[in-house]
Amino acid sequence: MKTLLGILALGALLAMSSIAVAAGTSDPVVGTWKLDAAKSSGNTAMPKSETRTYAASGDGVALTWERVSADGKTNSVKTTFNYDGKDYPVTGSPDFDALNAKRVDANTIESTQKRMGKDVGTTRRSVSGDGKTLTLVSKFTTAKGEEVSTTMVYDRQ
Repeated sequence: MKTLLGILALGALLAMSSIAVAAGTSDPVVGTWKLDAAKSSGNTAMPKSETRTYAASGDGVALTWERVSADGKTNSVKTTFNYDGKDYPVTGSPDFDALNAKRVDANTIESTQKRMGKDVGTTRRSVSGDGKTLTLVSKFTTAKGEEVSTTMVYDRQ
């Protein structure tokens, strides 16, 4: 009898876990990430430092990043968005004022950055399977008209 109760309890636990996963209750990007400049690359100077913080917000994500650029200038960028392909406002970026995002799979999203309603860039954001590394592969045109292509790698804090 104890064995049967144990099996039933285990079955119930597994069923509840499956429902939670299917409902998408956790987003692997939620947390704080620090740029690993040594692992990052691009056709432009990498920032001296950057910290990104992703937090669950309703059905979507609130994102804040603090950056110290190669020339020592600091800026703070903020947005809250869902993975529904709709445009959401971005504050603090010199290069874009809105973005939209769509989920590709559990660990990957693709987004489009916009400036004054026009597409100016794309980013593919991936969280590694072990959840320790975040990679952003971006191509965009800055507000100054420069073509930028970067792969930025972050470590979970």
